[in-house]
Amino acid sequence: QVQLVESGGGLAQAGGSLRLSCVASGRTFSNYAMGWFRQAPGKEREFVAYITWSGGMTLYTDSVKGRFTISRDNAKNTVYLQMNTLKPEDTAVYYCARALAGVVGSGAQLYDNWGQGTQVTVSS
Repeated sequence: QVQLVESGGGLAQAGGSLRLSCVASGRTFSNYAMGWFRQAPGKEREFVAYITWSGGMTLYTDSVKGRFTISRDNAKNTVYLQMNTLKPEDTAVYYCARALAGVVGSGAQLYDNWGQGTQVTVSS
């Protein structure tokens, strides 16, 4: 079991930026793809971004393409989500998650370890 701890959330104005971090415990971080999800009040958890174990491939949901960037530093057991040009509709709790071995995809059922989440609030 791996523990994931997110940080970097907070309050931002529309058009601003935030950088989320997710630190993983354990020695196997570099073996797995990672993802970011978010959940707004009253809505289902939705996929945001995905990155392979090497960082060689990334995926994004359409609403964040060109604004968000997922990256990772395997030496630091950390995955990042750089969020630029924030919009009020980006307001949500953001979660990082570890993908099941060999998985490429956006479904939450394809991820087996989740962090506790970090709140991002974007004011208009």
